[in-house]
Amino acid sequence: MTGAEAAQVAGAPVDDRVRGGQERPDTKSNGHIPAAMPVGRRSAPRLRLSLPAQLVAVDKAHTCILLNLSRSGAQVAILDSVRVGEGAMLRCGVINHFVLVTRSEFGLNALVFDEPLTDEIVLETRRYHETFEERERRAMIETARKWVTGDDDGRLI
Repeated sequence: MTGAEAAQVAGAPVDDRVRGGQERPDTKSNGHIPAAMPVGRRSAPRLRLSLPAQLVAVDKAHTCILLNLSRSGAQVAILDSVRVGEGAMLRCGVINHFVLVTRSEFGLNALVFDEPLTDEIVLETRRYHETFEERERRAMIETARKWVTGDDDGRLI
């Protein structure tokens, strides 16, 4: 039963803020919600990804998977433990920014950027993600072709 339904059953007046079973933030007299009102825990929309990345801390460079990204932060999966409050550089595609670890649970680490990313960086990362699988497939085919033909450019494998 929603809060509005409970109020009606009890005979109490239905408060406009409880309609639909969810409490709404107080509104100003003109009916507008204040612009600074945070929505949930997110300060910016998230872009879901699955890209190899690197988190370079003072003591170690961690190989990780970039799981999501926004202008304000990111989430990465790392096998090694990273301390909350630790600073590091996040590197993935065009991203090369300083981050602080804000949460570390079961290999998932929440990061906040020292300075927010630009919209261009987020969009470029999305394009990078969209074409990543095809680029990797082409690189693997090219590596296999070179191995089969013996064309190793004089490098040791």
